[in-house]
Amino acid sequence: MKVNVKWGKELFNDIEVDTTQPPIIFKSQLFTLSGVPPERQKVLIKGGQLKDEEWGKQQPKEGMTIMMMGSADEIKVEAPTNAPKFVEDLPEEEQNTLETKAYGSGLKNLGNTCYMNSTLQCLYTAEGLKQALQAYQPASLSEPNAKLAQAARELFDDLQRGGEPFPPFKFLLTLRQRFPQFAQQTNEGLYMQQDAEECWTQVMYALKEQLKDADGKLAVDRLFGLKLHTRLKCAETGEEFEEDSTVYTLKCNISVDVNYLHQGVSLALVEDREKNSTQAERLVLFKGSSQLASLPPYLTVQMVRFFYKADVRQKAKILRKVTFPMEFDVYDYCTPELQKQLAAPRMALKDYQDKLSLEKRTAKQLKTEDGPKPAPVLDAGGSSSAAAAAAAEPAAAGDVDMKDADAAAAGPPSAVVAGAQTGRYELAGVLTHKGRSADSGHYVAWTKQADGRWVLFDDDELHFKTAEDVLALNGGGDWHMAYLLMYKAVTVPEAAVPAAAAAAKPEAAAESQPEPMKAE
Repeated sequence: MKVNVKWGKELFNDIEVDTTQPPIIFKSQLFTLSGVPPERQKVLIKGGQLKDEEWGKQQPKEGMTIMMMGSADEIKVEAPTNAPKFVEDLPEEEQNTLETKAYGSGLKNLGNTCYMNSTLQCLYTAEGLKQALQAYQPASLSEPNAKLAQAARELFDDLQRGGEPFPPFKFLLTLRQRFPQFAQQTNEGLYMQQDAEECWTQVMYALKEQLKDADGKLAVDRLFGLKLHTRLKCAETGEEFEEDSTVYTLKCNISVDVNYLHQGVSLALVEDREKNSTQAERLVLFKGSSQLASLPPYLTVQMVRFFYKADVRQKAKILRKVTFPMEFDVYDYCTPELQKQLAAPRMALKDYQDKLSLEKRTAKQLKTEDGPKPAPVLDAGGSSSAAAAAAAEPAAAGDVDMKDADAAAAGPPSAVVAGAQTGRYELAGVLTHKGRSADSGHYVAWTKQADGRWVLFDDDELHFKTAEDVLALNGGGDWHMAYLLMYKAVTVPEAAVPAAAAAAKPEAAAESQPEPMKAE
């Protein structure tokens, strides 16, 4: 049957009632409609109050109206603990940095300080340097270099948090106290623009004196130190001279014959030097060149674009276009001893990349051909039976050749360890300059992030860029052009080590010869 229930000012029509069930079922229906718990309900039928267990004399009739009294439970509405945040509800400053927050913060220009901002934003890309600064615990802050290292640590921590740009006041003041050249002012009392390369060099020097690894060795030497072996000979007396040195920047000299980075580096490694001769007992000219004796995880290359122009008493800029690559192979600049050490890791990396390339081509064929195709059978070392055939195929047009190594001198590939140097580097950061003089114009940093995206740090502004945008920074006009390049070492990945060990089988060793490396 159906009844109507009046509760205060509300009327519930056509409520189904089953009198074969106890009244508590009916009261539960009313609870659903009104929110009044059964224990608070006072249901009146025919002048009597309905009980929970039996209907008794309060039997309802079809279409009758029943009275109910009672107060409903108060519905408590609590705000969610993790309320969703919408972009349009965020402050405008947070909205502007939401997409770039994961890549760091911008640094506000404090008056011709773009040279410093771009240096720090470029160095921030070096993960090893970040780790060394995080572990830095100065014994005393009385020493100027310690103050600068501590300021760099705090600034990197602020950059790590990302978000809104901030002014690097402490680092700037500490830098000017340690190196007064960066506190030069104009006649009007304004701070002058400075050379970013000089800032980079001085910051490196200060950090070198402070940052140490757990074994007590200098962290900056390990991360950026490039050991050179120099051989010089005097044609006049026949005397020879050799020396070893550590530098933190590889030079790329620019002349009318230099169009590519590797040409400028080769030119810079050639040296003419006047030295006292024990035979001639006077200054004589020694000629020779330098070679790389060891390789760091991070390689800094300076495009030597500025020279001092005496007539105007300032650094003039060479605008010549010099192309630089995304991948830079320094094998040809290394000493024979170092080339010998690099041979096996290079072979292991090449074999691994060939394997990946073969798997990619096979997967592509399976997608394009009709019907399922069997996957290539791999041996215990992860090599495919089709590898020999694949090696004979011509390289892709965009591949980067890797120079041949002496396989016989390389030693067994099984000795290769993950993380071994290969002599190859990939571009991680570019510091560029726009203008005609190093002490004027504007500096910015272009850095490659862990996810492969390129981000332009223009003081307090961050913008996404493409690899094509970065490669266009090669000069030839008044636009931004590369001044400092920071490359990160391409090492042997862990997945390549088993393949190298498998390649050490006698039958494979007899037939294998390293080929020019192709980078994907």
